Amino acid sequence: MPSTDPIVRVTHLTHRYGERVAVNDLSLSVNRGEIFGFLGPNGSGKTTLFRILSTLIPVEPGLVSICGFDAAQEMSSIRQHIGVVFQSPSLDLQLTANENLRHHGHLYGLHGAELKTRMAEMLERMNLTDRASERVGTFSGGMRRRVELAKGLLNRPQVLLLDEPSTGLDPSARIELWKTLADIQASGITVLVTTHLMDEADRCNRLTIMAAGQLVACDTPAAMKDAIGGDIITIRSSQPSAVQAKLRSTLGVELKDVDGVLRLEQRSGHEFVPRAIEAAPGLVESISVGKPTLEDVFVRLTGKQFKDEDPIDPVPKKTAASH
Repeated sequence: MPSTDPIVRVTHLTHRYGERVAVNDLSLSVNRGEIFGFLGPNGSGKTTLFRILSTLIPVEPGLVSICGFDAAQEMSSIRQHIGVVFQSPSLDLQLTANENLRHHGHLYGLHGAELKTRMAEMLERMNLTDRASERVGTFSGGMRRRVELAKGLLNRPQVLLLDEPSTGLDPSARIELWKTLADIQASGITVLVTTHLMDEADRCNRLTIMAAGQLVACDTPAAMKDAIGGDIITIRSSQPSAVQAKLRSTLGVELKDVDGVLRLEQRSGHEFVPRAIEAAPGLVESISVGKPTLEDVFVRLTGKQFKDEDPIDPVPKKTAASH
């Protein structure tokens, strides 16, 4: 079970690309042994934060501490205690699983019997022992991701960082991936994961929601959804302002227009639906009611739909490919 002992601390962190702010005065802490998620659309700043935590780019204004080491002064020490799985594949498809792990182990100064033991341990943990001598290019997407995880765990890290780990995986492979992450957590490793997928964020012990480089919420998924305190009503109409006016005058409710979709938080939403249709005859094209989701939390906190923002995480192609 996660403890209340922070293993990652971020305090007033800011990062800019030229004049553009990618991470803006962000503070958070991650407890030892938890799966902690960074949820946000592309362009929200979560990838920049991931790069800072994985020591790929330096800390600018602010403080970052991982496993008790200062990221501004002790990057090499941090690298000995973390494992990283990048969104961009880092496997050599012409090599076997064994060979990929062996070369990765050399980067950490591992050799001989110690490296052989760790390779066997990781391959068994990822259920890849019987495929260890096969070229990775013959593997499925899910199997390749498991090799990536084996590489990330080879140095026996205290913290494992994963950037959009389910990218390119089919639904069954995604389910298997998260089962594996739960097993990794159960072994005492803290897992940090960036995602833009709501169902993945729901699997985290805690998560932070990011938008435009800022932290807009940090809590358990359940607590975030419970804070809404009602059902979510969504109404689509070609005349949204007319619907707003009708429901305001007849029912005394104020609907928010979020990118052309009218939204309302309402207790006993199923009872409200027929009243809304009756109050705005001929104007409601569709209406739905549902329990709050993390996407609803995002909309409530930002006033925007959960969709890609203007990019603030420029990634040179040659840099991404080098990982």
